[in-house]
Amino acid sequence: MDYPIEYYEFFVSFNEGDYYTCHDLLEEMWLIDRDNLFLKGLLQMSVAIYHYEYGNVKGARPMMATAHRYLQAYRPKFWGLDLEKVYPFIEQCLALFPQDIDSVPFEQVGELPKLPQLFLYLEDV
Repeated sequence: MDYPIEYYEFFVSFNEGDYYTCHDLLEEMWLIDRDNLFLKGLLQMSVAIYHYEYGNVKGARPMMATAHRYLQAYRPKFWGLDLEKVYPFIEQCLALFPQDIDSVPFEQVGELPKLPQLFLYLEDV
């Protein structure tokens, strides 16, 4: 299947840890297809990680929870992405996000629990 070029670029950016670019790429696709909650779920997941890495724990929690909800309907696999590999990551992140902290200064981000590592790849290419 041929996907939009932005989708391929999303995988590269995600695996490089460039979550801000992930947001831009996914948003560009989602704005054309606003009913595509798969794209919106990936967008929310990327934004959640970005917020968390900059100390905005309060912003990360609802974004990741929304990603969890949006992606549910696309399990187990959609657009070449095995969501059964993504879901444990989302659930681990939700469990790791501190509930008693809303934010930390950027200089203290390293004191937050470290998120698990996730590499995304297309399985039907």
